[in-house]
Amino acid sequence: MLGKSKNTAYSDDAHAKVGTIIGKETTFDGDLSSPDAVRIDGIINGNCTCESKLILSPDGQVKGNISAQSVIISGQVDGDITVQGKLELLSTGKIAGNITAGSLVIDEGACFDGRCTMTASTSSSYGKDESDD
Repeated sequence: MLGKSKNTAYSDDAHAKVGTIIGKETTFDGDLSSPDAVRIDGIINGNCTCESKLILSPDGQVKGNISAQSVIISGQVDGDITVQGKLELLSTGKIAGNITAGSLVIDEGACFDGRCTMTASTSSSYGKDESDD
C-alpha cells in the first residue's frame, strides 16, 4: 500500500501530460503560453510561460525567457529561467542567463553562464539578499 502511493506520485511527475509540442524542424517566433506541459524540439524566438512542466530536448532552443512550474533542459537557452519547483540541466544542456528556482540539478558536462538564486517554497527571511524587494 505504501509503495503503491509512492510509485503513483513518481509516475505522475515523470509522465506529465504534454499539451504542446514544438517539432524538431519548427521555428516559432513570438511568446508562447500554455496551461499544460510543453515539449520543445525546435526553436522558440520569444518568451515561454508554462503553468506546468517545460521540457527542452537536445535539439531544442529557446531565445527568450522561460517561466514554468518545473523545467528539464537538454538543449540551449539564451535567456533567464524562473522555476517555482525543480530545474534540471542535463549533460547536453546549455543556459546563458540567470536562474531563479526552488531546486536545481546540474549534470556533469552541462554549461551554465549566469547567476542562480534559490527560492524557498515557504516565505522566510532565509536566502534573502539586498537585491530582494
